Order: sequence, then C-alpha cells, then structure tokens
Amino acid sequence: MNLKEYIRSIPDYPKKGILFRDISTLIKDEKAFAESINQIVERSKKFKIDKIAAIESRGFVFASAVSYLLKKPFIMFRKKNKLPADTYSVDFELEYGTATIEVHKDSIDKDDSVLIIDDLIATGGTAEAAAKLVEISGGKVAAFVFAINLFDLSGSDNLVQKGYQVENLMNFPGH
Repeated sequence: MNLKEYIRSIPDYPKKGILFRDISTLIKDEKAFAESINQIVERSKKFKIDKIAAIESRGFVFASAVSYLLKKPFIMFRKKNKLPADTYSVDFELEYGTATIEVHKDSIDKDDSVLIIDDLIATGGTAEAAAKLVEISGGKVAAFVFAINLFDLSGSDNLVQKGYQVENLMNFPGH
C-alpha cells in the first residue's frame, strides 16, 4: 500500500508559503491507518524500547496504537501548562515561532530507552526538544519514528547527525 496516496496537501496553511501535509485523510481510512501503525511497529522492533513517547497532538494518534500493540507504557509530551503534576520543560524554535513542551517528572525512569513517535518532522526543533526531555529525565532516546519526513527541511538529517536513529514512513518535499 502506498501511504503517500492518503496524505492531503494543503497550500498556505497555517500561513502563506507553508504546504501542510495532512494526516487526517490517512487516519480516516481504516486500511491506510492500520498499515501505517503496522509499519511503525515493524520499524520499532529493531530497537530496545522500554517506553514509547509522542509529541502533542498528532503524534498521540500513532503512538498510542503502537504502545498498545508493543505492550509498552505511553508517555505524553504536551504543550506548556497542559500537564497537572511536576514537569520538565524545554523551549524550542518552530518554523514559524517558538513553543514549549513538557513531560511529567515521574514519566521516564533513569536509563529508560524511549522511542519517540510523531506524525511529521520538518526542521526538527520539536523532535530535538522531545529528545532533551527524555535526556533530562534520565532516559535515552532509542529512536525516532515519523510518519512523514519533509526531507528538504533537513530535520531528520539533523537528528541523524546528532547521533539519533531515525525512521520515516514517507518522504515529501516541504514546499
């Protein structure tokens, strides 16, 4: 199955000059969604994983299903002030602004090997922030898995250059 056929491209969203790659058309198709989850599970099996984490919010769609199938705890990286208990926070740059993500301090134990899943990687700022959250929590990043890699924005390449393992289901240009 060619998963790329299930991704809708929306020009000038969320602002002019951005070509948004929309996963809603993939996840609303039960066969395409199942195939994407199966591919992430298969790619994930080559890594030692204690826990699975995802970046708010579209990463949750994929990671919760993968967590269930691999029988691993699921950790949420959320936007600032969305988690009720004590958190670690990391600020980072986006393509079009800045943001903060957080994780509960009791989510990741020392030396946990954490797989990070998200729907898409562009410049890599959010993914790097997620890696920092794992590391300041005492864990290690097992790998990243992204449904979509916007290859010309170099986020995936930047993560590899920093020593992280990266898997992508699909590659698209970012513009």
